[in-house]
Amino acid sequence: MKRVVGISLGSSRRDHRAEVELLGERFLVERRGTDGDMERAVALVRELDGEADAIGLGGIDLYLQVRNRRYPVRDAARIAAAARRTPVVDGNGLKNSLEPWVVSYLQHELGMELRGKRALMVAAVDRFGMAEALHAAGCQLIMGDLIFALNIPIPLRSLKVLEWVGSLALPIITRLPFKVLYPTGSEQEVVQSRHRRYFDWADIIAGDFHLIRRNMPDDLTGKTILTNTLVAHDIDELRRRGVRRLITTTPELEGRSFGTNVLEAMLVALAGEGRELPAARYLELLQRLSFRPRVVDLV
Repeated sequence: MKRVVGISLGSSRRDHRAEVELLGERFLVERRGTDGDMERAVALVRELDGEADAIGLGGIDLYLQVRNRRYPVRDAARIAAAARRTPVVDGNGLKNSLEPWVVSYLQHELGMELRGKRALMVAAVDRFGMAEALHAAGCQLIMGDLIFALNIPIPLRSLKVLEWVGSLALPIITRLPFKVLYPTGSEQEVVQSRHRRYFDWADIIAGDFHLIRRNMPDDLTGKTILTNTLVAHDIDELRRRGVRRLITTTPELEGRSFGTNVLEAMLVALAGEGRELPAARYLELLQRLSFRPRVVDLV
């Protein structure tokens, strides 16, 4: 049996464990939260190095990306460096392959009308592939990277503007403590309901669920949420707020949607190549597994 462990800077309250089978191979899949403790994450990676077949790094990105340019995140690099034998991935490989495919699948296979829809991406530098795909599908796009990460109320409406801002800001931002940019540990449980007007404007709210949850208003009536990494009470909360449709880009395993980092780690372990795979290889494996996004109508 292959063993895959997701190590997250998020809350340990969201920990989960499942046994699944992929292409005849049995997997033990675990998620371990460190409640924002960076040193605990380093220790866990070191402990699992050589024991797990692949490690997924959650709650932090190894790099942020705009188009083809990657900006390594210093804190994440330090965590990943604790592994010498076991491959460590953060989900970016799937964000740049699976997630654009999901947008195309929704439009062309499920017949969802995306052209002209107003889409709020809470952050695009950690999911540039999704932002690019929504733009290509004809959505009116607002990217909230400055709004929700830095509390600067300036919406970015163009991928070219995002690229320009990223080239200036990301070399500096990626050297800051990651908790400045993104909620970790118990901070993930705090809902601030900031910048409501951008949520009110949107038909589709897309991207990282922790950023969505942290900032979402009480009323999300009629909205579509495109995200992943939800547990049952998250879905109940979205239903109470009036969300019409939930789409998760990763499948449900034993009652929850695991993050892209865990799914990517599973595919890396399945391939047995000991490293992050090319985008085409991820898509090939996902097609063989008949993976499809989960679409749930909540009202």
